Amino acid sequence: MPAPIPRDIPDLPAIPGKPALKPSPVPATAVVTPVRRPAAAAFRLLVALAAAAGVTLEVLLGDTSRTLGYFAIQSNILLALVMAFSARRAWTASRPLPGAVLGATLLYVVIAALVHHLLLANEASPFSLTGEAAAAPTGWQAVAHHTLHTLTPIAAALDWLLLTPPGRLHLRQASAWLLYPLAYLVFSLTRGELLLPGTPDRYLYPFLDVDQDGYKKALGNALLLGLSFYALATLLVALDHARPNPLRHPWKTGFRL
Repeated sequence: MPAPIPRDIPDLPAIPGKPALKPSPVPATAVVTPVRRPAAAAFRLLVALAAAAGVTLEVLLGDTSRTLGYFAIQSNILLALVMAFSARRAWTASRPLPGAVLGATLLYVVIAALVHHLLLANEASPFSLTGEAAAAPTGWQAVAHHTLHTLTPIAAALDWLLLTPPGRLHLRQASAWLLYPLAYLVFSLTRGELLLPGTPDRYLYPFLDVDQDGYKKALGNALLLGLSFYALATLLVALDHARPNPLRHPWKTGFRL
């Protein structure tokens, strides 16, 4: 026969300090039901197709080795890949891509667009294109040109503003995002050294033209551009934390990216 339960149970001693909850090893998908987002998937697929089409047209209409060397072409290739993966994850309700990847991709295509419109296509700029490069493109060349320098950057910005939750970017990521522009600088200067003097488009951008300005001025231009890119990355992070959440729906749950 079990012993009787005593009527008076002594109080247990208080636990010093505040109790801390241990992080749960259970993933969010096991607690919250993921939600498919077909509209976001369709929009991102269209952006990916537009970027891929623009790059394809540029490659088919120009010299492949020279075309693939442009920063705008490379950044749009990255945009096409990222948007395609994001579209698939939105369609299948999978875990979204990291915010750092989306932020870096947006930064690169915006950089390419700003450099083109403010420096290369602007007649008041000291780095404006001259000669045949300054001629307005026509036909399919114009379609590819406006797609890569205007349409896809605007579409990427709209995707970020309207289809992604805020607060996913961090200031520590801004310096890491500049590794690719730094690698592109090394690539551009190395490419120019490997080509013979007098080769057309030996240096793809006038602000990195060592033949015309020398290494000192070209590296000075690169430094100023790098500081501008870092300021733009910092602004992107600040806007990410200041903008409202366009996907805040209290009656829905699950991933919203």
